[in-house]
Amino acid sequence: FKTIRQVATSNASVLLLGESGTGKELFAQALHQNSPRKNKPFIRVACASLPETLLESELFGHEKGSFTGAISSRAGRFEIADGGTLFLDEIGDITPTVQVKLLRFLEEREFERVGGNKTYKVDVRIVAATHRDLTKKLEDGSFREDLYYRMNVIEIHIPTLRERAGDIPLLALHFLRKYAVSNDKDIQGISDEVMALLLRHGWPGNVRELENAIERAVVLADQPVLASVHFPTLKKLGATLPTPTTAAPMGVAIPGSTLAEIEKEAILRTLEAVGGSTSRAAAMLKISPRKIQYKLKEYQQQGALIPRPARSLAKSV
Repeated sequence: FKTIRQVATSNASVLLLGESGTGKELFAQALHQNSPRKNKPFIRVACASLPETLLESELFGHEKGSFTGAISSRAGRFEIADGGTLFLDEIGDITPTVQVKLLRFLEEREFERVGGNKTYKVDVRIVAATHRDLTKKLEDGSFREDLYYRMNVIEIHIPTLRERAGDIPLLALHFLRKYAVSNDKDIQGISDEVMALLLRHGWPGNVRELENAIERAVVLADQPVLASVHFPTLKKLGATLPTPTTAAPMGVAIPGSTLAEIEKEAILRTLEAVGGSTSRAAAMLKISPRKIQYKLKEYQQQGALIPRPARSLAKSV
């Protein structure tokens, strides 16, 4: 988020790298919403879902009669996004032909529609994302090196959910509230047993998998607190909690971090280690459970990860 705030005001192209389900589109939207372009369009193109001919037309538009089925001229996403941000999802899957046209736009800020001769100039910021290893694609020649360096002015790695397990209680409560409302259910919280289950799971599908698990549990729930019976798949797949010797390294630098950042890291990592139980975390940290609950609400407000939860939900953490 610090990097996003630093680069959002520029026009530099941004490359978001990370596994599927980590929320790369949300990061792209955050870049757009924190930029001077926020009142202009944010346009997303799923590059992997379209064949080459359709993707080229989708991006750059086409003229009438340029190919079978082109019964009229059509503006592409670059024209629609003029003044705003174009998010190219799964950029690692685009073909060499589209790569050439994209490189030209990044260098000259102009393009032609498919089957047309008129040159169009637009003011569009490019934010691209991929879960592919682009360095390997550079080595095998399937991705242009010049395009990679033109596009990769700013590179942001989106961490996996297992690398930021301290976020799991916050995200789980957010999704609980979201799907309780949409399904018109009065679900007040998550049991400590379930929170431990969520923290043990490896989450290969990252935040998307967590959201799906919570939505499924809410739909199945017939009681006010989510229980382990509502997560049968996760119960079978749950891995053991990392020990202090195998856990991921601290997310703060010492020296280099403030006391508040170190305190936040200590609280979230301890909650992760004890399965989300505020009473056990408080005992280990020698502070009161109320202070942990207060700090969780404070972190939610500061980071804008989720809306501030109701008191009953905070207590269930």
